[in-house]
Amino acid sequence: MEIKRDSYLKQLISYRFDGLVKVITGIRRCGKSYLLKNIYRDYLIENGVKEEQIITIELDLAKDIQYRNPLILSSFVREKVEKSKEEYYLFVDEIQMSDEVANPYNPDGKKITFYDALNDLRALSNLDVYVTGSNSKMLSSDILTEFRGRSDEIRVHPLSFAEYYSAVGGDKNEAFDEYAFYGGMPLILSRPNDTAKMNYLKSLFSEVYIKDIVERKKIERQDVLEQILDLLCSSVGSLTNPTKIANTLKSKQGGSISANTIRAYIGHLEDAFLFSESKRYDVKGKSYFDSPNKYYCEDIGLRNARIGFRQQEMTHIMENIIYNELHIRQFSVDVGVVYARTLSEKGNSIRTPGEIDFVVNTGGKRIYIQSAYVMPTDEKAEAELRPFSLTGDSFPKIVVRKDIGKRWYDDKGILNINVIDFLLDKELI
Repeated sequence: MEIKRDSYLKQLISYRFDGLVKVITGIRRCGKSYLLKNIYRDYLIENGVKEEQIITIELDLAKDIQYRNPLILSSFVREKVEKSKEEYYLFVDEIQMSDEVANPYNPDGKKITFYDALNDLRALSNLDVYVTGSNSKMLSSDILTEFRGRSDEIRVHPLSFAEYYSAVGGDKNEAFDEYAFYGGMPLILSRPNDTAKMNYLKSLFSEVYIKDIVERKKIERQDVLEQILDLLCSSVGSLTNPTKIANTLKSKQGGSISANTIRAYIGHLEDAFLFSESKRYDVKGKSYFDSPNKYYCEDIGLRNARIGFRQQEMTHIMENIIYNELHIRQFSVDVGVVYARTLSEKGNSIRTPGEIDFVVNTGGKRIYIQSAYVMPTDEKAEAELRPFSLTGDSFPKIVVRKDIGKRWYDDKGILNINVIDFLLDKELI
């Protein structure tokens, strides 16, 4: 079964030998390594690159454990490349496994890291460097300073619905139902039955994600980390903040966990690409709120597995899927807040907030999107669409639904579109 990941391949091709380090980031098991070591490698070989010109180092495997030492890694690659006139490609998988080592010329000084090794290798004119990693703090924010503008980042996500459907084919509605239940982690497609799919997704938490965070972040309260994970999974798309979560945990277990600890643990889940935070944005006031905000799971199948495949509330599941799709398309996404003025019983003017699920920005372009699984009555439609009328601007507005067939515009110019059409139509926005 072939999974096409053409958008990521095109990015890699466009960055080829541009003099920068290509950093491929994303949640573990989302297909980063396959993209680099299979899809991109096959492309290079098909276009004349010899196999011996591709150096692959897998830092998460015992066979390459010596190269976790950045000095040994740099020395090994230089020895192969420096005296050759041919072009070489270096693939380093799971770079966050690299160690920090003492500087042999200044043992008491700053330690040598993989940043130093990659910056050193980047200077070789006949070497193109690619790395994968599963930690956003190490490989996103720090890279901006450590590589000082000398890197390209390609963020890889679990399969979009379009990628998923390109592999499975068949009835689109049946494919969407499966996707909404099991999500888009690539290995799901090779699991033979429902039980195997469920067990695989559950094992990702117990054997990969939680262990990874606990070991790397030196977590003392794994029980608290897992409780936060459960709360976020059960309330995707709902407004929350660390204080609210701390109060919930206190009421459940009686102990007291500080909001700062909760905030730090949520940060670890975000660093591992398990969750993304969507901030609330005052559309007319053009400012952000500090809290509360929303959190969405990177893959809806992982979310479902974590809560035992219960709480199959399609309203929130569809909202999470749309949010992920917008991120896959590299848009900036906020929760929109708009206000209506109403009169109280005493005649006082009151500002009543309304919510737009997604304020989507790219460059100077903005689009408002509501996720409405079904709108069975005029009252429901009015409630969903009213926030659009409060924006005070003429940016495009879309309501994504599951209860309609063909797309259509209402008399206010709002596009109504089926969620499957929305997910498959990359040219819509």
